[in-house]
Amino acid sequence: MTLAHGVVETPCFMPVGTSGTVKALAPAELRDAGTQIVLANAYHLWLRPGLETIEAAGGLHRFMGWNGPILTDSGGFQVFSLQTRRTLDDGGVTFRSHLDGSEHRFTPEGVVEFQQRIGSDVAMVLDVCVPLPAAAVTLEQAVRLTTLWAQRSASVPRRDATALFAIVQGGLDAALRRRSADELIALDFPGYAIGGLSVGETREELYATARATAELLPAQKPRYLMGVGTVRDLIAAVDCGVDLFDCVYPTRCGRNGRAMTHDGELNIFNASFTRDFSPLDERCGCATCRNFTRAYLAHLFRAKEMLGPRLLSYHNVYLLNDCLAQARKAIETAGWSAFADGYRLERGL
Repeated sequence: MTLAHGVVETPCFMPVGTSGTVKALAPAELRDAGTQIVLANAYHLWLRPGLETIEAAGGLHRFMGWNGPILTDSGGFQVFSLQTRRTLDDGGVTFRSHLDGSEHRFTPEGVVEFQQRIGSDVAMVLDVCVPLPAAAVTLEQAVRLTTLWAQRSASVPRRDATALFAIVQGGLDAALRRRSADELIALDFPGYAIGGLSVGETREELYATARATAELLPAQKPRYLMGVGTVRDLIAAVDCGVDLFDCVYPTRCGRNGRAMTHDGELNIFNASFTRDFSPLDERCGCATCRNFTRAYLAHLFRAKEMLGPRLLSYHNVYLLNDCLAQARKAIETAGWSAFADGYRLERGL
């Protein structure tokens, strides 16, 4: 993807910087970990620090000190997770802030304009995300509103610096997914996301729906599966034809002492690590694994030193980025099937 702030090679993982920062990691560390693009969230930035502050700073890139591409989520998932704090209608959604209870209004046009004004490289349309399982009438209503709002979003005057992506909904209903995809493709967006997954379905349902939906979307445009971030899920989704991913999982794990390694995940609080002077992952080339031991990381977490979550978060992000860098190389050399099969065999998946 060629974007205003750089080129992004896919498949690619986007670390989540919800409020304009990837938790525990500075921009230089993200770059060193192989990050090409980060994700921020319109809902959280709308509430704090707000549009005026971000514009006064010169835009989101300058405000957060990140000079690479930024994708901003519309905030649809956050708004609709509020449940009792929001009311929904054809025109948009009215909600109360989780911070102070103040009332706000999101419209499809307003959300696009906000993302464009803060300088997003990729902006997402406002959509309706439904937790699963869900009644057929609920899913149908979500698809209807998502299309209606996408049509209105597409009518907003575009800024060349911002690409606008639509989001396919429909839950696990194949007919609704096809309807949603067809209606959005007709609007000719630069890219498309697969939304409404990782919200209560099984892993098998996730994979099957992601594959079926990806096959409906234009092959020449980016396909983005929202909210997945384990190595297993990334490999499976790339095999489905997906290009982009985001998730809080690697940094959340990092803050809580869980390390992602080539041999599976481990808990740094395990007593066996207190005198283990080997690297976190023998096969990882990140700065954490090159310079520190499992014993030292275990000590940092037990001592509640902030360096522990930073080092582990860095390692987890590096590992996902490196995994997809290897995936890109395998695709470029026509070796994807062998790479994916070897990976599954190695991990017993």
